[in-house]
Parts: sequence; C-alpha cells; structure tokens
Amino acid sequence: MAVVEWMSTRVFNFVHRHNLVYNTCWEDPRLDRVALELGPDDTVLVITSAGCNALDYALVGPAYIYAVDMNPRQNALLEMKLAGIKNLDYPTFWEMFGEGRLRGIRRVYEKKLRMALSPWSRAWWDRHLDFFDNPRRTFYFRGTSGAFAHMMNIYVDRVLRLRPWVNAILEAKTVEEQREIYEKHLRDRFWSRSVHFVMKRDTVLSLLGVPRAQREQVEELYPGGLIEYIQRCVEAVFARLPLSDNYFWRVYITGHYTPTCCPEYLKPENFEKLKNGLADRISVHTDTVQGFLEKHDVRISRFVLLDHMDWLSDKYFPALEAEWQAILLRVAPQARFIWRSGGLRTDFVNRVQVRLNGELCRVGELLRYHRQLANELHEKCRVHTYASFHIADLVR
Repeated sequence: MAVVEWMSTRVFNFVHRHNLVYNTCWEDPRLDRVALELGPDDTVLVITSAGCNALDYALVGPAYIYAVDMNPRQNALLEMKLAGIKNLDYPTFWEMFGEGRLRGIRRVYEKKLRMALSPWSRAWWDRHLDFFDNPRRTFYFRGTSGAFAHMMNIYVDRVLRLRPWVNAILEAKTVEEQREIYEKHLRDRFWSRSVHFVMKRDTVLSLLGVPRAQREQVEELYPGGLIEYIQRCVEAVFARLPLSDNYFWRVYITGHYTPTCCPEYLKPENFEKLKNGLADRISVHTDTVQGFLEKHDVRISRFVLLDHMDWLSDKYFPALEAEWQAILLRVAPQARFIWRSGGLRTDFVNRVQVRLNGELCRVGELLRYHRQLANELHEKCRVHTYASFHIADLVR
C-alpha cells in the first residue's frame, strides 16, 4: 500500500508540475457570489485555477482580487484572458474563449496579446498557441482535464454511439425531459465496466486534479466507493438540475460554450464592464497561498480556497498549519472564507493549530460556520462534483 501511495503521489505531482490541468473553473461562482457577499471595499484572494471565477468576482466590483496559484500554467491562462479582454474586440474574444478556437490566432497573438503577458506566460504560450488553432480539437479539449473529456467524448461517440441522446438531453426543455432521457437512454449504457475501470485509476484522477487523499475521503462516504459517488453526482446534474445554463458540463461535452450557456465573463455586456476597468482590479501571482501572504503586505477580507486543503490534510498537515498562520498574518477584520471538499466534513480544518497573540489555539475556535446557507447553496451547485461546501467567518 505504501508503494501504491508513493506512486500515486508521484504521478499527481508530475501531472500538476508539468501541465495545464484546468482549462475552465470547476466551481460554481453563482454560489460564491451569495456566499461571499462581496462589497466595494473587499479584497479577495482566490486560487486561480482557470481564472474564470476571478473574472466573475470582478464583475461584482470588489476593491481588488489576487489570483494565486502554484502552477504557472494556470496563471498563464488567466493572463491570456486578461490580455484578450483588454486588447481584443468582443467577437474575436468570443471565438477564442467561447468557441475555443481562433483561426489565424498566431497573427492576433503577435500583434495584440503577446506583449501583454508576463515573460514566463509569454514563453509558455509561444509553445502552446496551437491549443486554440486545431480544426478537430478545441481549447476545451486541451490540458489534462480537457484531454480526459476529449477521450470520454470519443468513447461516447465511437464505442457507445450515444451522441444523439447526449445532444437530446442538452436540448431538453425541462428537468423531467432530461430525467427521462437519462434514465431510458444514457444511464445503463454509459456506466459500463470500461468506465468503472477507468474511473478507479489514480492516474486518471490525477488528470482531473483529484489527489489520492481526496479520493480516500470520498471512498469513506459511500459503500460503493468512488464509482457510486460519481454516479450520484452525474445523476444529479443530468436528472435533477436544469442543464440549460450548466456551462460547466456543456463545455466538456461539446468542446465549446453557447451565447446562452457560458461563464459571465463571456457575455458581451460583462466583457465591456471588464474592459472598461474591472479587469484592472485583478493581479496574478505564481506562489502558494502561504508564500503570497508572507510576501505581500495586503489585507484580505475574502478567501476562496477551492478544495486545496483536502490535498494538504493528509500528508502535508504542517503545510496546512503554516498556511493558516500566514492567513492570520494578513486577514482583515470580519473576513470570510469559502472552500469545497471531497468529504462531507472538513474537521481537519478545525484541528489546525496556530499562534494568535502569542497563544496556541485551534482554527476551529476562530471560525463561525454558516452551515445552513452552505448546505442550501450546495444543493443548487451546477457542477455537483464536490461532497460539501463550507462558509465560515473569522471571529477573534
């Protein structure tokens, strides 16, 4: 078992240190807007991921947003989006990030985008600009998560031959119609032995950004293990929640967005708001959360921690404690935190020990949770792949 865990960790670290993992954010910002209650004086720290949600928060008009990620490729993607917002017209920007491909992008890139990027991002996009210029494979089938989505689409099309029913469920007018299509035509045929086998592989989960520690949390929740959990998530998305505005799943099923089913930053009126100044309130930083906070003398009132504490909770607990110590160094009064988890509970957060005013205490003693609001929002989540959603205020 120790060897398996060692190999799993090595694979996960290799994937995340050498690849763009997320080409779109996999957290629902509609929930985040309610949970964060962003105001004009708020400063936000968000783990960058694909940058979609940093742009979404900017539309609410907080004072400033710091997008922080250890993976410079994720930051390169947000930099490219910011460069596009500032230097492209809307139709061109839509082709690039709405359709996921832009013919002749090299010319556009050299003329309008390249010099707006940081040196590292510029060098990376110099080598990977073909992500946006392939007639058979859009940008949203790139990166490790996109590559997995591409492979699953090939399997659905060529092996299962389910594309007509997949298209039908995306065009369904009601949840009842969705449920009928899913239960009659998709569920039993899709969940084949091959899919079960693939979804149990740590290598595959690494492509999706799921570390072994998070998988083990999920395994503890369900007698049927990870497969049962994934099946319940998929059933919720396709048979219980409206798909009409679920751009998270649509983009990985089709490889592109539509004008009526896309992130907020891709809508023309919001693109103009970002271009007219709101995008200038975002800065991009390649670092850990701890590293950023220790190096920047800023006060943060809203923290969006995604699910990364799951990653640290198992083998890297001292790093989690150091991160929270850094958070206390820069936290603003009445700060709020949101995060997601593969587990139903995140008791490990409460066990984190920090020093406050020279005294040792546990983070759980410093947080006031909004459990009812978090649970109500979580039920409405369009992504529906996390087991839980958490909202907490710092009280001292």
